[in-house]
Amino acid sequence: MKDILSAQRDSFMAALPEPISVRKDRLKRAAAMIRDHADRFCDALSEDFGHRSREQSMITDIGGSISPIHHALKNLEKWARPEKRPVQFPLGLLGAKAWVEYQPKGVVGVIAPWNFPVNLVMSPLAGVFAAGNRAMVKTSEYTPVTAALFEEIVGRYFDPTELAFVSGGPDVGQAFAELPFDHLIFTGATGIGRHILHAAADNLTPVTLELGGKSPVIVGKDADLKQVSERVALGKMLNAGQICLAPDYLLVPSAQESAVVDGIRTAASAMYPTLLSNPDYTSVVNDRHYERLNQWVEDARAKGATVDVVNPAGEDFGSTNSRKMPLHIVRDVTDDMTLMQEEIFGPILPVRRYDGIDAAIGEVNRRDRPLGLYYFGKDEAERRRVLDRTISGGVTIDDVIFHVSMEDLPFGGVGPSGMGSYHGLDGFRTFSHAKAVYQQSKLDVAKIAGLKPPYGDATRKAVARQMGG
Repeated sequence: MKDILSAQRDSFMAALPEPISVRKDRLKRAAAMIRDHADRFCDALSEDFGHRSREQSMITDIGGSISPIHHALKNLEKWARPEKRPVQFPLGLLGAKAWVEYQPKGVVGVIAPWNFPVNLVMSPLAGVFAAGNRAMVKTSEYTPVTAALFEEIVGRYFDPTELAFVSGGPDVGQAFAELPFDHLIFTGATGIGRHILHAAADNLTPVTLELGGKSPVIVGKDADLKQVSERVALGKMLNAGQICLAPDYLLVPSAQESAVVDGIRTAASAMYPTLLSNPDYTSVVNDRHYERLNQWVEDARAKGATVDVVNPAGEDFGSTNSRKMPLHIVRDVTDDMTLMQEEIFGPILPVRRYDGIDAAIGEVNRRDRPLGLYYFGKDEAERRRVLDRTISGGVTIDDVIFHVSMEDLPFGGVGPSGMGSYHGLDGFRTFSHAKAVYQQSKLDVAKIAGLKPPYGDATRKAVARQMGG
């Protein structure tokens, strides 16, 4: 890995400045790499998961990878323009100028997770390549077939000094994070994010962390409950809930709890009338996660929760090793249940009642700041109060998850749900160095401003002007 990094950095320094035409060419090759092998990627994803919906993979990992690349291609020239900045009076009148140039940083390390193992490689690469960088990608050991496919095909589209993939377990991930990259982006669990930050610290590598957390849904007092039910069920069951932005728990007005639960059950049953042999429904990725999810349900049940398993066809999940897990709606949840302490990352939906919007806001605010927050409701004052009184990475109003798909919005967390952001212009800037450039006037500004000894009246006037006198 050190040799790859060294070769990439040498190649980068020799090539500076990276022309826009080269950056565009890399973006086009990145899109072609995914488009040309879309079927094989879908097969690999399904093999890694045990079963993964082909159509879902096409939407989230194939289309979802190519779309941000196209967005970058369309906007790159605008993003890369130097940005004029004003200079303090009277320097502008004397001919001084100031501007910001966006330069590539060099070699960016990308540590990708297993839940969207194509999209969460390619979406960061859209910004990385647009900014003119080279990249090394560490793939997840939980999706080895997808990782092997990347390693097999990358050489047909990129020289190793432009883009390289490495795979392996936690020891490889640790060594990767310790490399002296010019920037490092990690997507994954909060606990691992702490280790990544420690590993990067010795090199003072700037880090973008895309983590997770318990993203709440607040159902407002006058929300359209049919809309809430359908959209929350869709968001929770997509990828079997294995999404960093999945609605993690539901906050509903006490009087509406039963209606919302009934609505979600109905909506989930309509989308997935069967589960075990349904090609549209994805499996839990591995035995460890499957066992974890089932243990958390049993923990909640043992502590007094009511568990509603949405199994419309009455299928026998105990007689299969498919790791398909039906939606579990869990009511009467309390803080001592693991479900309310950890990010769920699976098809389990705790429901909590509240009375008055400030109680719901308080429920969100006593937990770690989440990656996403979702509010449904027509009351503008209530919506405004939720937006003003909560802090989250991003918000989707009247739906879940969708803010991540808006390329012109920054995507990132806050506090335990992450630091920094990317996508679109914000990704370009994250992976660029904003270099300040100042061009001095031809006049002797130091003398005019009283900066040149011997100091005198001009100096005293300059200080008074600085102090607002």
